[in-house]
Amino acid sequence: MKKTPLDIYLLLPIKNFIEKKTSVGLLLIFSAILAMIVANSPFAAAYHNLWKQYIHLGINDFVIRKNLLHWINDGLMSIFFFMIGLELKREILQGELSSFRKSMLPIAAAIGGMVFPALIYFFFNTDLDSVSGWGIPMATDIAFALGILYLLGDRVPLPLKVFLTAIAIVDDLGAVLVIAFFYTSDISLQSLAIAGIFVLILATANLIGIRNTIFYAVMGIGGLWLAILLSGVHATIAAVLAAFAIPNTKRINTSLFLRKSKLLAYEIKQEFKQLKKNPNQAEEHITHTIQKYSSLTEDATPPLQRLEHALYPFVSFVVLPLFAFANAGVSLGGTSFDSFISPITMGVMFGLIFGKLIGIVLFSKIMVWLKLASLPKKVQWKHVYGIGFLAAIGFTMSLFITELAFINEDYLSQAKIGILLASLIAGFIGYFYLRKIGNGD
Repeated sequence: MKKTPLDIYLLLPIKNFIEKKTSVGLLLIFSAILAMIVANSPFAAAYHNLWKQYIHLGINDFVIRKNLLHWINDGLMSIFFFMIGLELKREILQGELSSFRKSMLPIAAAIGGMVFPALIYFFFNTDLDSVSGWGIPMATDIAFALGILYLLGDRVPLPLKVFLTAIAIVDDLGAVLVIAFFYTSDISLQSLAIAGIFVLILATANLIGIRNTIFYAVMGIGGLWLAILLSGVHATIAAVLAAFAIPNTKRINTSLFLRKSKLLAYEIKQEFKQLKKNPNQAEEHITHTIQKYSSLTEDATPPLQRLEHALYPFVSFVVLPLFAFANAGVSLGGTSFDSFISPITMGVMFGLIFGKLIGIVLFSKIMVWLKLASLPKKVQWKHVYGIGFLAAIGFTMSLFITELAFINEDYLSQAKIGILLASLIAGFIGYFYLRKIGNGD
């Protein structure tokens, strides 16, 4: 089929960009830079006012009223956390977290990478009302960190990418738990009880074998997410709970899929021979058989995997860039030098850069020394140091927790400055350090 100019100059470049592993990180960098430019331009007032516009959703007296920034952070980011929940469940069932020995190293590294940043932040903010921001430097931006690692291509061993992925997923789970237990207030027990009912419905549906994704969407969004949102617990928790209810079982196994595929391929081949004799009827039969093959492929793919693949482009190229653009815009016009050396900025920056590095390396070494785990194949300790820096890219998750930790505008700005500086410094050090050491062969 001949490619049109639209295919060549627009559709194919967009398709290639989306398929590249590095694209998400590059798009996040672009979104953050654009936000900073706009927030410090003549359009700054319009930029900040945009996110304060209120959107109402509801019927009659039942209305949810939140500003645009809250709809992005509570609504769209719930889809991101839903995908994180899917990834976490897949890793637990069949990935790096599926066995005790395989999971111990990334779990310990992630815990170390959360504990030390929080301690460093506490050190800078003890006895200050800004101490509530201790959760900010605990987070790792999985998309950003992996994007930079994939920029290195074959210069780093593949197991290192898997190791960072496992650490970041455990880290995200830790962030979800921190949000649930420490950044939640004004609990409505009635709404929470309703949320519990929807959790039971979703869990039961999984157990009895319901695989319809529309059912889980209705129960998860219209039921669980809405109930959690109204309960006072952050709505992203609902997304993770709903993700864990998504089935990871196939309707047909691989061997049956292969047998049926061969049969359908034979049918298509026979129908293709009839094209010259009766083209219209044969073409209709071929189309019908291909549709059967499509249904067969769906039956052989777990709903969890289908949803994860379907959500990836939307989350990576719409949700995360929009979140970054909405949250990274810090106006520096009235910012003094003191903002760059404030306890919040220093706590976040040093917590991310040094806390992540010390925590990940130290806890990993303890696990190996105790012989409870071992480094992945082809991964050396000098690689783990590089991972310590890349994990210090907090960006998306750190910005997210910042919005929950602070209301004071000055505190928000100082925390964001710390996050952006730490992510920039850690990203550069991690990239050039790993580029220099290479595979270590």
